[in-house]
Amino acid sequence: MTKVLNWLFPHPLMTVILAVVWVMLQNKVSAGMVVFGLILGIIIPRATAVWWPDRPKAIVTAKFVVYCIIVVWDIIVANIEVAWIVLTKPNSKLRPIWVEVPLDLRQPEAITLLAGTITLTPGTVSADLSNEGRSLLVHALDAADADAVRDEIKHRYERRLKEIFE
Repeated sequence: MTKVLNWLFPHPLMTVILAVVWVMLQNKVSAGMVVFGLILGIIIPRATAVWWPDRPKAIVTAKFVVYCIIVVWDIIVANIEVAWIVLTKPNSKLRPIWVEVPLDLRQPEAITLLAGTITLTPGTVSADLSNEGRSLLVHALDAADADAVRDEIKHRYERRLKEIFE
């Protein structure tokens, strides 16, 4: 029985996340949308299971929820900051900068979440991951100090992801 369940639900957390995201995207909760979300949550992980040879290790759920709240808050604040920059700062006064962020993370899922978080936060973009996965190249729209940007990414995001995944 467990073999069948493992085959049907190769990534149970992904099934739940996909179902919840689907229902949230609908802007209303109905039985049909919940069922369809669950169907998507079963089909998508099953169809992509061949590209996930190793299941991700268990994550610390409470810390992940806190991380998500922090990221949503940072996205809201960064949107306001970038809007202010766009509306008030001429291009000649912008200080775009490239930052290399050395990574302590080793799990591909954690590195992907970090890169996605950086890109989702307006004003920064993850541009490249080194071949050996030891550093991330980030572009910041307006920053005076590359070290400050690097330190903030490492302290605010990478440190938390390391606690979640390790």
